[in-house]
Amino acid sequence: MSSIKIAGATVNQTPLDWSGNLNRIILAIEEAKKQAVEILCLPELAITGYGSEDLFLSYWYPKKATSQLALLLPYCKGITIAVGLPVRIQDKVFNCVAVIEDGEVKGFVAKQFMAIDGVHYEFRWFTPWKANEIIEIEFQEQLIPLGDLTFHHKNIHYGFEICEDAWRGKLRPGYQLCDRKVDLIFNPSASHFAMGKTALRKELIEESSAAFDCYYCYANLLGNESGRMIFDGEILLAKSGELLSRNRLLSFEDFQVCSFFLAPKTQKIAPIISKNEEFVQASALALFDYMRKSRSNGFVLSLSGGADSSSIAILVAEMVKRGIGELGLEDFCKKAGIKNFPISQNPEQELMKQLLTTAYQGTKNSSNDTFSSAKFLAESIGATFYHWEIDEEVNSYTSKIENAIGRKLTWELDDITLQNIQARTRSPIIWMLANINNALLLTTSNRSEGDVGYATMDGDTSGSISPIAAVDKQFILNWLSWAEKNLDRPGLAKVNSLQPSAELRPLERTQTDEKDLMPYAIIVEIEKLAIRDRRSPMDVYHILSDDLELDSATLKGYIKKFFQLWSRNQWKRERLAPSFHLDEFNVDPKTWYRFPILSGGFAEELAQLDQL
Repeated sequence: MSSIKIAGATVNQTPLDWSGNLNRIILAIEEAKKQAVEILCLPELAITGYGSEDLFLSYWYPKKATSQLALLLPYCKGITIAVGLPVRIQDKVFNCVAVIEDGEVKGFVAKQFMAIDGVHYEFRWFTPWKANEIIEIEFQEQLIPLGDLTFHHKNIHYGFEICEDAWRGKLRPGYQLCDRKVDLIFNPSASHFAMGKTALRKELIEESSAAFDCYYCYANLLGNESGRMIFDGEILLAKSGELLSRNRLLSFEDFQVCSFFLAPKTQKIAPIISKNEEFVQASALALFDYMRKSRSNGFVLSLSGGADSSSIAILVAEMVKRGIGELGLEDFCKKAGIKNFPISQNPEQELMKQLLTTAYQGTKNSSNDTFSSAKFLAESIGATFYHWEIDEEVNSYTSKIENAIGRKLTWELDDITLQNIQARTRSPIIWMLANINNALLLTTSNRSEGDVGYATMDGDTSGSISPIAAVDKQFILNWLSWAEKNLDRPGLAKVNSLQPSAELRPLERTQTDEKDLMPYAIIVEIEKLAIRDRRSPMDVYHILSDDLELDSATLKGYIKKFFQLWSRNQWKRERLAPSFHLDEFNVDPKTWYRFPILSGGFAEELAQLDQL
């Protein structure tokens, strides 16, 4: 085999940003040429962005994508490029890779298997291609082959598996490519980020290269492309079961090009990082992309001093720290749209004051501990910090209702009402800050609260983006302890000393989240079985009765409470702010778990538990 240089490239794209998307691809091509690359593979649907949703169904959108492909051709002289785009043929749209050789399109490879699980709904937009089928389509007044194609470069024979194609076991196209004796398989992908997923991907690429006895090159999209899914920009090369190269993931750069000679020796392998580190790096990049792509000037956060809001404050601080560290201060500010970047000796703190505005909104039910925690944390990271009391507004609302119904509200009769009005009263004024600053309001609900509806609609659920809605409360609590030490965030010391509480009841009632619900560790175990694994209440009981040291009545009570609260609170999940997909599953009905708003609430299934 000729000793040639190939490369994978990742790009941070945005749907409908036609010129920006094209320019980032061109910059990646130019960088590949500088590195003397002969074949460059860009990610799946790189021209349009993977998250284009129902735009793929229109007639004009795929047509515009092919016109962008034509604009790309002059930049492909002297190099072979593979780049993803949608192609419409009559009433069907195909997810394709265009192969361009020395400025001419040689063919389109069509994806054979659609991703339809979890966050993916590809069958809504794309039609799978049949193996071994090839047709011709017209492009620039020429007939170009489209379908199940392979190509040659010098004496190297290569083909493609497009993302999901590689995850289909014995059905995957790789086996047919092996029968055709290819030397190299490219996998252009739009594979969503989830903590721990990169280890699975590494295993797949190694096993693929061993099974097909070939080089296997993988290139993924990068960044928070269109709001919810994050792409980690992973680029891998393996040969005959051995990983040869792997890049650093979740970059703040617009693109990365990783080149390698086709030689069976290790080149550069970035380490696989811990789940805690993955969480902060992915969230930091996602927040940065969301802020700049929404053309916002920063973030506003109702900082309660508790775990959830404090974790989000740290994630914004890490966004600034990591962004400056990777891009440099001037490029970070330029990319973020910050016109007057700081020139002080501590630009990170100055930027934090500009990009994150926080407010502690106390009531007579708030404690000095949470106020101190919020103030200490905000000062430690440099965020702007305000504080005020909302008792006057709460009393105004309450007195109007009392006058209307002719009685006083009491904690014995009106517990939820009196709690919720406090949370809702905080919403209008914090939205004012967001509007004044042209900033994104950050919502603080976590996945555990989403499971059971332990959040006030139009209160603590108010916001533009919900950064931690896809991770459970137990993870957040553990991560905060890790972050205090490993991210050098001493401002978390007071946060980590507090027991989680909504602080909506009078202090003498000693309200805690776990007393209201159940231990967060139990919620995690139930939700994994009920939501992730889609188990029935009875299945959950039998599995957890073996795994947990709980008496039968207590466990049954927790399970019944979870399923009842889950089913009656779907309407809340439908209205939560968009969230990042960060874990192996989430409860966002738009991306992972659809559930009826109205249902029988597992009544028969839960009744069966009482019969045991």
